Amino acid sequence: MKFPAEIHGSAAEYWAKYAEAAAYAVKNVDTREIERAADFLYNLFCEGRTLYVCGNGGSAAISNHLLCDFAKGIQADTPLKPKVVSLASHLELITAIGNDFEFAEIFAYQLQTFASKGDALLTVSASGNSENIVRAIEWAKANGVGTIALTGFDGGRSAKLAEINLHVPASNYGIVEDVHQSIMHVFAQYLRMRRMDPALVDCRNF
Repeated sequence: MKFPAEIHGSAAEYWAKYAEAAAYAVKNVDTREIERAADFLYNLFCEGRTLYVCGNGGSAAISNHLLCDFAKGIQADTPLKPKVVSLASHLELITAIGNDFEFAEIFAYQLQTFASKGDALLTVSASGNSENIVRAIEWAKANGVGTIALTGFDGGRSAKLAEINLHVPASNYGIVEDVHQSIMHVFAQYLRMRRMDPALVDCRNF
């Protein structure tokens, strides 16, 4: 869904149209893929495996936020202890890899250093075409690391490469990132709720 396609005369009008486009994007995310990803992540954490997350720009911020909400949030009131690493958070390592090798290797290099077979990679990329994201997925697939991609626009190469693709049907970076953030929050809260004592759900804030 193309937004905006014209100049809007007021911030209030733009807000209304933005909300409309965002609602369309949320409604049209494939819920079967949401279920697949949630089950995949649940089993990953139950097995004590590690989830690696990466993205660029605003998507890097979502990766770091995911680390916080998964590592802290999911284990609240549950026996789960999610192991999560944001590959976007190590500034010193990222700049060293980018400077000494190339920027396209900043995530794949970290994966080959830290990841083990049976772990998983979750990428966040609106276009799905960022070279450093694509190379990370390619390395993961070649080395027994599971892959989930959060994408927007037409999905790009990430959508075709990843085992699970959570595609947001929107062509506005802000809307794609908003929905990616919402998907992250849904996983963090749902996985927590899945292992909570049912009597606690109504007593806790999510």
